[in-house]
Amino acid sequence: MTQFPETRESLIIQVKDPENRAAWEQFVSLYRPVIFRTALARGLQEADAQDLAQQVLLAVASAIGDWQQRDESTRFRHWLRTVTRNAIVNALTRGAKGQAVGGSSIQELLAQHPPAEEETESLIDWEYRRQLYRRAARIVRADVHADTWRAFELTVIDGVSNRTAAEQLGKSIGTIYTARCRVMQRLRAEIAEMEAGEE
Repeated sequence: MTQFPETRESLIIQVKDPENRAAWEQFVSLYRPVIFRTALARGLQEADAQDLAQQVLLAVASAIGDWQQRDESTRFRHWLRTVTRNAIVNALTRGAKGQAVGGSSIQELLAQHPPAEEETESLIDWEYRRQLYRRAARIVRADVHADTWRAFELTVIDGVSNRTAAEQLGKSIGTIYTARCRVMQRLRAEIAEMEAGEE
């Protein structure tokens, strides 16, 4: 299972300050998509997943001031996972307002089989990694030549062979290979920097 990286302690401290809007915006830009996509993957409709993400962020905003790491087992990521998982389980198991009565419903089925904790944590981990990749990709794409990014995109994202990418871009196979490696190395470095908390 992919490890859910620690949130920078400096960001947690900054988010605890209600006056620090920039820290909160950074926190929201990182975690809102993670929470939203996890809720979608657990079966919520898009509008409900948006609402759930907002509810989780509101819960975090109201409780973050009191959160403290008591020991190694009380990490912020565990707390955030728990808040997210509980919100998803609550959303899936409560009846929808105005729901017609009679017969069994999907909510009753879901209530009998709530998502396994490991499944939800794995989804949160995956979505967090995906969000880190997206942020890193925006940075790297802006810093490299368009053909370099396109070579990476063709060979890694689209799964095109180096030979085909070279033909499409009018470059040598070696140039395509070098461009792909350069972008992958930059992405790894950006993600490592985000995880390490360097700014």
